[in-house]
Amino acid sequence: MINNGKTLTPKLVKKLWMAFIFLIILMGASYIFITGYLTLNYNQAITQRINANVANHVIQEKFQNAAPFLEDGTVNKALFGDLMHDMMAVNRGIEVYLLDKSGDILYSVVLEHNDNEPMKSVSLEPINRFIESNGEEFILGDDPLNPEAKNIFSAAPFSIDGHEGYIYIIVAGKQLALISDSLFRTYFTKLSIGAIVLTMLFAALIGILSIWFLTKNLRLITQTVRKFQEGDLDIRIKNPEQSDIEVVALSFNEMADTIVDNMDKMKSVDNLRRELIANVSHDLRTPLAVLKGYIETLQIKKDTLTESQKEEYLQITHNNIDKLSSLINQLFEYSKLEAEQVTPIKEPFSITELSHDLIAKFRLLAEQKQIHLQLENPEENYMVYADIGLVERALQNLIENAIKYTEPNGKVRLSLVKMGKQIEINITDTGNGIPVNDQPFIFDRYKQVNKNTQKQGLGLGLAIVKKIMDLHDTTIVVLSKPYKGSSFIFKLPAYQLP
Repeated sequence: MINNGKTLTPKLVKKLWMAFIFLIILMGASYIFITGYLTLNYNQAITQRINANVANHVIQEKFQNAAPFLEDGTVNKALFGDLMHDMMAVNRGIEVYLLDKSGDILYSVVLEHNDNEPMKSVSLEPINRFIESNGEEFILGDDPLNPEAKNIFSAAPFSIDGHEGYIYIIVAGKQLALISDSLFRTYFTKLSIGAIVLTMLFAALIGILSIWFLTKNLRLITQTVRKFQEGDLDIRIKNPEQSDIEVVALSFNEMADTIVDNMDKMKSVDNLRRELIANVSHDLRTPLAVLKGYIETLQIKKDTLTESQKEEYLQITHNNIDKLSSLINQLFEYSKLEAEQVTPIKEPFSITELSHDLIAKFRLLAEQKQIHLQLENPEENYMVYADIGLVERALQNLIENAIKYTEPNGKVRLSLVKMGKQIEINITDTGNGIPVNDQPFIFDRYKQVNKNTQKQGLGLGLAIVKKIMDLHDTTIVVLSKPYKGSSFIFKLPAYQLP
């Protein structure tokens, strides 16, 4: 059951909030990680920049009065012991290493007090980069006491008494790293809690506004759909191309138009059915009554009727059966056309040959009524591209209709004229014509004229012609004046033989 009080279902709202909370957590974690990473790098860069010249100072100050190597070529450990003592008095995190020119570690006081296996050499690539940049660039180098990590350093080359190498100083040593990690975890935890709380507060506010804004068009579409469901078939989404979900808005409008159009067609078919029932009952009543009357007469008076009377009654019965059969066929044919169950099969054919055949077919009927039936311009063989069966049916109805409404000694003419890429077909009679007020309605079903005469038709012939013209994407025009005859004109596309 649909809850008419809400435009969004709880399930959809729950999914939106779950997705939003996930985004908040992801954003908060990303923010904290990036902030911590940049903060750590920032602190390391400052420390390295401050201590960039420490290695140079060591060489300039300490190696002036004492050499780093003894006369036998061994390392002056006493010098480095004093050097380490002096420097640790200022910064207990500093570690001093003596390197040869290939990067091998020759000596360091901290290595004598280390239980783990230290590195035997360090990479010279970051050292050379550091020296070339004069300590202005943030560079991390190898940490001999922690082979898996990189650390900030200061370095300077030396050349004394034939000995060359580097003074390599880890600015933030192992002890400083332990203290730094402890403090960093404390402050990072506080930063995380504060950042998450603030992020969630601001994000929740923004999220509520965002969800409301993003679902605004969805709510509008939902309300429109609900009104359409409740019976407001004229309602549509206004300016669908400006909607955030344009495809859905346009699809709904098109769907609504299709539904309304189908409903209109269903109503039209239903009205047609009602009209057919009403009109068929009337049209069938007359020939059935005549049939019944004459058959009963033949049954009752069969012994007293002459042969000529019997023949006359049988002929009248036969004529009414033909009339009844024609009516049923027209009703069946028009019903299929009205229900759009007929699809034209277009192909090239000779409209001239078809016209000859139809003139020959109706010539006997015309002669019986003393009407001159002719085909104009028969010498030209015009080809058209259309459905030959449907075109033949339309021409039959028009010729039959013209003969029916033409007085004796009148004329009915079928003419074919090529006009550019089309063939114009014209059926003209010299009958009484069609009143001007009736002309706009003659193609409506069951619309009859001259109802006070005996020549009125069943009212479906011209309606069938109009439907056939619609299937061929063409129009039929009537030109008529009272007592001066009528002309029915339509055009078909010409077909040029290859």
